[in-house]
Amino acid sequence: MAKFVCGMNVSLDGYVDHTGFAPGPGLFRHFIAEAEQQAGSIYGRAMYETMRYWDDEHPEWGDDERAFALAWRRQPKWVVSTTLDAVGPNATLIRDDLEGALRKIKREHAGEIEVAGPKLAHSVAELGLIDEYRIYLHPAVLDQGKPYFAGPRPPLRLVAHERIDGDVLKLSYIPAAIT
Repeated sequence: MAKFVCGMNVSLDGYVDHTGFAPGPGLFRHFIAEAEQQAGSIYGRAMYETMRYWDDEHPEWGDDERAFALAWRRQPKWVVSTTLDAVGPNATLIRDDLEGALRKIKREHAGEIEVAGPKLAHSVAELGLIDEYRIYLHPAVLDQGKPYFAGPRPPLRLVAHERIDGDVLKLSYIPAAIT
């Protein structure tokens, strides 16, 4: 059975905004290692469209960018959208029955599957399907963006913490009901 993990970069004031700050080299290598081990990713439309950047080669990339792109391309992706008509390589469109589709993915796959984007993560959490939250806390105050939690924060229990790249804290939480 797969483990659904919601991990996102977040500012000190709780916002997710990929234009507000970028991961440093150490954190980016951490994300490469995670992508290489993930069994797949689940995206909402907006996050998927942002991540499609990794589908194409870019001449300015270094080794780390190429490694991330390779890991991202190889993994299956499921895209939750009622507005998209098609998705790119190695991706499956989920248009309806979100709960049924996600339960099937969870049942039929093994390993960690990333759930990306605060709005989608909120919907998945409401179904009781998020197994772990990974907050990558950056020392930045944005005063804008999307909040990490798109709705009321579920009761959580801290299970691990780690400093990455000098100034980023990775905080791992599980829903408090899970022991």
